[in-house]
Amino acid sequence: MTRSIRPLVAGNWKMNGLKADLGIAAAVAQGYGAGLKAAVDLAICPPATLLFTASAALIGSRIATGGQDCSVQPSGAFTGEISAAMLADAGATFCIVGHSERRTLHGETDATVKAKAVAARKALLVPIVCVGETREEREAGEALSVVRRQLEGSVPEGLDGASLVIAYEPVWAIGTGLTPTAADVAEMHASIRADLGRILGEAAAAGVRLLYGGSVKPSNAAELMNVPHVDGALVGGASLKAEDFLAIAQACA
Repeated sequence: MTRSIRPLVAGNWKMNGLKADLGIAAAVAQGYGAGLKAAVDLAICPPATLLFTASAALIGSRIATGGQDCSVQPSGAFTGEISAAMLADAGATFCIVGHSERRTLHGETDATVKAKAVAARKALLVPIVCVGETREEREAGEALSVVRRQLEGSVPEGLDGASLVIAYEPVWAIGTGLTPTAADVAEMHASIRADLGRILGEAAAAGVRLLYGGSVKPSNAAELMNVPHVDGALVGGASLKAEDFLAIAQACA
């Protein structure tokens, strides 16, 4: 953890959740007691169909909500797209952009991710910009350079710790149960902090929260959250279980 940075644990529900599953968010709110509130921020990114209802249900809980993606366009004839302004109007504070599933399944480039981050900021959302290497890239010794390239192409200039979150998610660890070693995470997060210093300036980069994501669960959260420059977690499957999500938050606290 970075002592000067308040950690954030964000849950990405992905394409999971119906109205009946809003009980998960309610259970998280119930378990988010004074001790946790004093130590760590929480956010839940449900599917867009639940965003307004979840945001309304969480009013007063100090748990933020976020979108899982946004359009680069502010409005217009773009059937099926959801703008950043729409997410903000539904109660969102954050917006995930550049998740590896968007990059790989939908062919999103760094330039597209950057445009989405810019769109999110225009709507006063905080973009959670995702970066990460594939297994082949790591085995080839290219992990640091791949993530550096993604950061340079995906992160808009002029942002700081109040307007940007970075999530490092090694592609090969997402949903697989595999995680890099603590030493690998430490090396990557230190590199990301340095790269952000060159992109944003050292003062701005120093306050940006760097989340780790990729098979984060209660059994490994304490080790991962105690790695230098890890300022919280972007949680996938474990965020669909209130008990597990809160346990990961407790590891940050």
